[in-house]
Amino acid sequence: MTSQHRTASHLHDNARQPETSTRRPCFSSCHLALQGLKELEMESPRVGVVRESMLHRPLLIKPALGKTKSRGLSYPGPDFVFGTATTVQDGGVPEAISSWHTHTVSTRNREAERDFMALNREGVKSGLVTAKELHQYRATHDIRRQPLTREGFRRSAPARIPADTSFGITNRPSTPISELMEYKYAQKWLEEQQAKDKILQAHRHKKAQLGRIQDTRTTMLRKSRPLPEAPSMWKMPRFQQVGPALDTFRDPEARKKAMSAHHSESASRRGILGQGTYMVD
Repeated sequence: MTSQHRTASHLHDNARQPETSTRRPCFSSCHLALQGLKELEMESPRVGVVRESMLHRPLLIKPALGKTKSRGLSYPGPDFVFGTATTVQDGGVPEAISSWHTHTVSTRNREAERDFMALNREGVKSGLVTAKELHQYRATHDIRRQPLTREGFRRSAPARIPADTSFGITNRPSTPISELMEYKYAQKWLEEQQAKDKILQAHRHKKAQLGRIQDTRTTMLRKSRPLPEAPSMWKMPRFQQVGPALDTFRDPEARKKAMSAHHSESASRRGILGQGTYMVD
């Protein structure tokens, strides 16, 4: 016999050990363990000795086919009833039909409470208004509330409501389909928006009339101060006597007048150097 056949036969003998142990009498712990395994309906056979502690360890318990995995907890028998037993002392239906038990408020051995509202009212009538004076008044005077009787617990009768009264929120009236097809709601919304725009424009026009007078070019030139003359740029001595290559003015006097006019109008023009368009449209 080869080594493979010996190993297979050895495993087969070990796999059959639990079956042989159930046939012969054994200890109670082993019997309980095998009985628990049968209850779990484990289809895969176990190799080796099955102990009772295996039924209490979730990692060693194999799941049964078609059932949830057991957690190894012990549960009472099938005749056990969970919950708390209620003892009925009201006599059942016959007792409820024949008589009606009512609860009465016991006033024995019950000290009446102090009526602070009455104390404060009497203190104000006496001319005491500060917290210190009212505290001293409550310390020297004592007014108790009347004990409640059965009549004190009675509730006022509810107001009579007409029989044809409907409770709840009324439904929104149905929207006519003809107005939807004619875009009446869109036209109504446009008319409302146009009316709002007209009111806003009239308000802006009125506000512009009541505001300050808009500055003109002349007023801006009057308010502006003449800018200081910037120093001439540095030039090398060899280029100081060299004239410009292009001169568009007829004479130096015309150039001087044009530059002075441009300098005076720089306050009303856009740009850092005052050479842009006019700010007053």
